[in-house]
Amino acid sequence: MNSFLLSDEKQTHLAHVIMTALKDTELGSISLDSPLVLKEIKRVIAEQLQEEMTLDQLVRTRLGSYSRPIPEGSQEWDVLYQKTYAEELRKRNLG
Repeated sequence: MNSFLLSDEKQTHLAHVIMTALKDTELGSISLDSPLVLKEIKRVIAEQLQEEMTLDQLVRTRLGSYSRPIPEGSQEWDVLYQKTYAEELRKRNLG
C-alpha cells in the first residue's frame, strides 16, 4: 500500500514548514545553510515514511495470516490493525 507516500513537492513544502517552525522557536537557532537544512529534513521525512510503509506491510501480513479471515475495513480489522501497529512501534522503540 502506498498511502504513506508523499510527492517530492509535498515533502519540500513540509520541510519548509518544519524549518520555519524551528526558526520561530526558542529551542535553538538554525545557522546552517538553508538548502542543507531542508535536504536533511527531507531525508528524515523520507526515512520516516519508509519506516511507516514497512510497518504497515508487516501489520497487514500479520493480520492476513490469521486462521480466520478478518475483512479489511471492518471494526475488528481496524482495532487489530491499530493494536498490532502500536505493538510494532513499541518493539522498535518508536512509540
